[in-house]
Amino acid sequence: MEDADAGGSSVDSVSEASPTSIERPDVAAVDKLVDLWVALAADQRAHDSHILADENRAVVRDTLARHAVTGGIRIARLEGTLVGFVTFGIERGSYEQDEVRGVVRNVYVDPACRDDGVGTALMDAAEAALREAGATVVSLEAMAANRRAREFYRDRGYATHRIQFEKPISGHPPAGSSERDAAGGPSAENDTHSKED
Repeated sequence: MEDADAGGSSVDSVSEASPTSIERPDVAAVDKLVDLWVALAADQRAHDSHILADENRAVVRDTLARHAVTGGIRIARLEGTLVGFVTFGIERGSYEQDEVRGVVRNVYVDPACRDDGVGTALMDAAEAALREAGATVVSLEAMAANRRAREFYRDRGYATHRIQFEKPISGHPPAGSSERDAAGGPSAENDTHSKED
């Protein structure tokens, strides 16, 4: 990628003919990014996510501003309009591991721009940045009920590595949940596609 200005933003065009560009945003884009994150969280509620959308605006604003400053975010612009983003970083923990894990935390593309290669370009940019930062593997999570997201990631070469189970402790199903096939249905997948540190 090449630097586009002295503010540290970088631009990586999707293709020579594409009007979409992938950029490292500056902090001025954060408010618009918060709106996109809220749309992501609202969309994920339809897939049984427990994360509330509007109620998390303040914490998400701080998180996205941190990502903008540290370089852990890329945005997609289509003819100058912000249409998507991806957040990512190197997993930090106290255990020594035999891999350096890069983590894609959030991916969102405006529904009107899906199937145009924007998600692919965002993922390519995140994976490249993680590789450059030393990652030897990349992981992410998707809502079990979000079949389209799971298929997108599988098509990119991602495979199930860890399965997360959830059980309500009150004896009642969690709000918004539905019964799923335990032998390979959506509940056999991981939890949230909208998770932060």
